[in-house]
Amino acid sequence: MDKKEDLKQVVNQALAEQKVPHVKLKKIGAEKADVEKLTKPSKETRQEYWGKGLTYAAILLIIILVVSIIGFIAVHGIATFTQNHVNVWHFLSSSDWDPGEGRNHVGALAMIVTSFSVTLLAAIVATPFAIAVALFMTEYSSKKGSRFLQSVIELLVGIPSVVYGFLGLSIIVPFIRSIFGGTGFGILSATLVLFVMVLPTITSLTVDALKAVPNHYRQASAALGATHWQTIYKVVLRVATPRILTAVIFGMARAFGEALAVQMVIGNAVLMPYNLVSPAATLTSQLTSQMGNTVMGTLPNNALWSLALLLLIMALFFNFLVRLIGRKGQK
Repeated sequence: MDKKEDLKQVVNQALAEQKVPHVKLKKIGAEKADVEKLTKPSKETRQEYWGKGLTYAAILLIIILVVSIIGFIAVHGIATFTQNHVNVWHFLSSSDWDPGEGRNHVGALAMIVTSFSVTLLAAIVATPFAIAVALFMTEYSSKKGSRFLQSVIELLVGIPSVVYGFLGLSIIVPFIRSIFGGTGFGILSATLVLFVMVLPTITSLTVDALKAVPNHYRQASAALGATHWQTIYKVVLRVATPRILTAVIFGMARAFGEALAVQMVIGNAVLMPYNLVSPAATLTSQLTSQMGNTVMGTLPNNALWSLALLLLIMALFFNFLVRLIGRKGQK
């Protein structure tokens, strides 16, 4: 009763202090105030609780999913070293890959070298083209031209990997074979295919990086007498360098994790590459070609899971680099 009386008193005081009397409130009066209804959570408050609950549940689900995936790959990947007693150093430093013959034939060095070679070469080839296209779109092209190029880039992103692989198998491999001889399969063919695949990613992120440079930097450089190209080279590119490096790392992560297209043009021979046109195999190409041919729990299967764990570690490493460069860019 005390709460109800106090509430009536508050309502009366509020009505009395109104500069413009509210007609409906005057008719209702304080004596008819429903204390229970006024003290219960409103519909909007309940919606707020539901919204927060759903948001937290979604975040928790994502965290559980990520931890489960990492844990599942880690448990199966480490089994090669804990259950099958494969030496970790031998796994990383040996190029003898034939898990069916025993633990002394589980060496992933050839695939590691090939994966890094293809990734680095694709990034080295694609980065100058991506920066040049991004500069044209942001600094030289008209709005219509920029929108057209943006649509072309988005179209390249939307093409499935198998299409790139088939084009590489039909065009690039015969072209390499006609020039250098051999089979045409190898790191060079995979690099050219990945160059086309990572170019849209690096270009799009580089365009965003260049657009993020404040316009008054360009105006200040022009006011000091710098030419357009001097402004681009000395100011715009230097300010955008951390973001451009982030774009390159994202492109490298895409190239490092690509499987199907690379598998179709690299030859899938687990051999240490001695040149750019000899058949080789990456971590992803070996996983996709051999995972369906092994029995769960056996050494060949556990060895493939170790390759998957190595890929996961590299993906986490790329994310760490992106965050590290982003923090330096903010400073």
